Amino acid sequence: MAKQLLHLVFGGELVDPKGVEFADLSKLDIVGIYPNYAEAEKAWRARAQATVDDAQTRYFIVHLHRLLDPEEPPRDQ
Repeated sequence: MAKQLLHLVFGGELVDPKGVEFADLSKLDIVGIYPNYAEAEKAWRARAQATVDDAQTRYFIVHLHRLLDPEEPPRDQ
């Protein structure tokens, strides 16, 4: 069994599309937590494409496994 490399996918409306400050934190869209980068990327891609006409909305993938174990070298992507 492969080691879990947890990833969080979330997004929302940004104050400025060039930045990463959200307009309203209470309206963040938490898409989910995924066991590997490939699954997270599928979810991210689907949600990002669904909001492609809204320039203020942006989605991100956060490497939770790196936060949980910062000493471990990167292994995904």
